[in-house]
Amino acid sequence: MPPASLSSGRLAAFASPSIALAAMGLPLVIYLPTFYSTVVGLPLAAVGLAFLVVRLLDIGLDPILGALMDHTRSRWGRFRPWLALGAPILTISAGALFIPPEGASFAYLVAALLATYLGYSICYLAQLSWGAALSADYNTRSKIFAWWQGANLSGVILVLAIPALLPAARNDPTFAVHAMAGFILATLPLGALLALALVREPPPPPPASGRPRVGLKAYVRLLLKPTIRRLLATDLLIGAAVGMNGALFFFYFLTVKQFAMADVTLLLFSNMIGSLCGTPIWGWLTSRIGKHRAAAVAFVGYAVSLAVIDIMPAGVVALGALILFLAGLTLSAGPFLLRSMMADAGDEDRLEDGVDRTGLLSALFSGTNKLGSALAPGVTFIALQAFGFEPTAAVQPGQALLGLRLLYVWSPLILGLGCALMILKHTLTPARHAEIQQALAAKDALALQESGAS
Repeated sequence: MPPASLSSGRLAAFASPSIALAAMGLPLVIYLPTFYSTVVGLPLAAVGLAFLVVRLLDIGLDPILGALMDHTRSRWGRFRPWLALGAPILTISAGALFIPPEGASFAYLVAALLATYLGYSICYLAQLSWGAALSADYNTRSKIFAWWQGANLSGVILVLAIPALLPAARNDPTFAVHAMAGFILATLPLGALLALALVREPPPPPPASGRPRVGLKAYVRLLLKPTIRRLLATDLLIGAAVGMNGALFFFYFLTVKQFAMADVTLLLFSNMIGSLCGTPIWGWLTSRIGKHRAAAVAFVGYAVSLAVIDIMPAGVVALGALILFLAGLTLSAGPFLLRSMMADAGDEDRLEDGVDRTGLLSALFSGTNKLGSALAPGVTFIALQAFGFEPTAAVQPGQALLGLRLLYVWSPLILGLGCALMILKHTLTPARHAEIQQALAAKDALALQESGAS
C-alpha cells in the first residue's frame, strides 16, 4: 500500500486492535501477578514461576507462527487472516484468566495463561507483521508504528482509568480486575473488526527464483545477522528493564515511597499519559536525527528519570505525578522505533537473501518482548522474596526495601544506559535504507519481468 493511501483514519483503524492488546498486557504484568498472589492466595514464588514458565513456552511458538504467516497466501493477505483467527481465541481465554473461579489452583493459572498467550501471540504477530508490510518508506514506517504505539498507550491509559471512573474498583482488587476484563472483552473484537474491514494488506513482493523456503535455518540465520542481533538485544534489555518497573511498580511506591493505593494508581496513570504525549516528540526527533539516535536519547532519559524517582520525596502526590509524567515521556520511543527499525532490517535481509521473512522477523521481536516481560515478574518476584519481602506485611524489613530499590531503580537504570550505547552503533541509517530500497525495486522489477516471460 503506497504511503499516500495511509490516511490517519486508516492508520487509526489498523492500530485499533492494540487498544485491547495493550489493555491486557498491563494487567498481565502489573495487576494479575499481584491479584493471584494476594486475592486468589497462591504463593508469590509460584505465581512468578507460572508467568515465567508459560511465557518461555510461548516464545517457542512464535517462530512457528511467524513461518506459517510468511507462507500464508490468501485473497485477504498473509497476516489479516491470522488476526481474524486470534481475536476470538484471545477473547475467550482472557475471560477465563481475568475472572477465575473461587479457589483457582496453580494448574488453572497455568492453563489460562497458556491459552491467553496463544491468542495474544497470534494477534500480536499478525498486527506487527502487517504493520511492517504496510509501507517500505523509512519515515512512513515510523508514522505507522507511532500510531500503533499511540493505540497501545491509549489502551493502557483507558484500563488504568477504570479505578478512577468506578469507585468500587479503587479498594476492591477483584472488582478492578473484572472491570478490566470487561473493557478488554468489549474492545478486542471491535478493534479487530475495524482493522480487518478498513485496511487492506499489500501483496507480498515477488519471490526470487531458486531461493530456499523459510525454516529453522532461516530463523537461525536471522539471529546471526549483525543489524538484527543488535536490535534484538536492545529490545530484550529495554523490555526487561521496563518490565521490572511494571512488575514492581505498586510494591515500590506503596512501600518505599509510602503512597496510598489510590495515589499509586494516579502515579501510574500520569506515567502513561506522559508516555502517550512523548510519542509525537520521538516521531519528530526521528525525522531529524534518525531512529537509532532518537532511541539512544530516549534510553538515556529513561535512566536519568529512574535516578530522579529514587531521590524524590516520599508521599508528595503532586510532585510524584509530575516526575512520573516526565519519566513517561521517555517510555514510548523504544517500542515503536525498534519495531520500525525491525521493518527496515527486514528490507536489508530480503536484499541479501531474496526472501521476505516479515512474519519470522516479527516472531523474533515478539520473542524478545516476551522474554523481557517474562523475566520481569518471574526473576524479580523470586529475587524480591529472597530479599525477605512479604506482600501482605504491613512493615517491610530494611533489607527488603533495599532489594526493592535495587530491582526497581538501579538494575533498570544500568540496562537503559547499556541500550543507549548499543543502539548508537546501529548502521542502518536513512541513507543506507534508501540505497536498499532502490536495489530492491530493481530486483522486484526484474523478478516480475522473468515471471511474466515464463
